Amino acid sequence: MAMAIGGIHHVAIICSDYGRAKQFYTQVLGFTVVAETYRAERQSYKLDLQLSDGAGGGDRIELFSFPDPPARPSYPEACGLRHLAFAVDDVEQFAAGLVSQGIAVQPIRIDELTGKRFTFFQDPDGLPLEVYEAEDRAE
Repeated sequence: MAMAIGGIHHVAIICSDYGRAKQFYTQVLGFTVVAETYRAERQSYKLDLQLSDGAGGGDRIELFSFPDPPARPSYPEACGLRHLAFAVDDVEQFAAGLVSQGIAVQPIRIDELTGKRFTFFQDPDGLPLEVYEAEDRAE
């Protein structure tokens, strides 16, 4: 029997400040809360988030809090997971929305292979996040 992956189920993120991260992923990025669980034995929250429209696979984030998690380098060019990318209709508009909320955004670039626009920003813990223009834009 051949192994077959049907899609990405979720991305798990450990945060340093649960309240700040919950606000960022729900209020800034627009994820909705599917479930929120406090695990007393671990002194840890687990927050299941999903994109509001529920479209597509891999649209869930598991946000964890742990007491005193160790720091991890999160530079986009570091070995390991490079970044988490979100598809958006208009990178420029989305970036402007981030900036209006005080979130620093790198200059918008063009993917030399696809011609699509993209940019990077960070979550409250410095995790590199990308928005990538997924749809063709009417010029």
